[in-house]
Amino acid sequence: MKVILNVDVKSLGEEGDVKNVANGYARNFLLPRKLAVPYNDATAAIFEARRAEIEARKEQKRKDSASLKEKLEAATVEIVMPAAANGKLYAAVTSHVVADTLAKLGFEIERKRIEIQGSSIKMVGTFKAIIKLYEAQTAEIQIAVKAQPVEGSAPKADKPAKEEKSSKSENAEQSAPAEEPKAE
Repeated sequence: MKVILNVDVKSLGEEGDVKNVANGYARNFLLPRKLAVPYNDATAAIFEARRAEIEARKEQKRKDSASLKEKLEAATVEIVMPAAANGKLYAAVTSHVVADTLAKLGFEIERKRIEIQGSSIKMVGTFKAIIKLYEAQTAEIQIAVKAQPVEGSAPKADKPAKEEKSSKSENAEQSAPAEEPKAE
């Protein structure tokens, strides 16, 4: 079935495109959601009249995408995560974490558009991620993952050792008087 798209449909096409799709896909998905209209002479004429408007919108999206690409590539994304002494993170950095960090920096990017090589980052260091923008445009961002200082991890290890030593000496003092009465 031939349809004309009313809006951009991911993996199918952009607004105003004429596409040949399966009958069920058109009847059950595209048409009820008003994502497309059936192709005929009347609808083709309507879209031809709107062609300039549609092209202007596409050009605006391309310009916005280009400016967003420049801003993203200029920005450095720093993520601080708890990590072990060897640099291995306790929790992985995923596209969801990157999207949240970008939102804090003022960029509204869907997490589905963020591609991290290997699907997640599990070590401290500098990594690259690719963000899919409009059409075939992509932006490559630098992600600096830093270790969060774990609060008192080294001092806590020392304190129990001291407490154990002091508790052992107290136990020794308590047990020593118990042995003295038995002796004589």
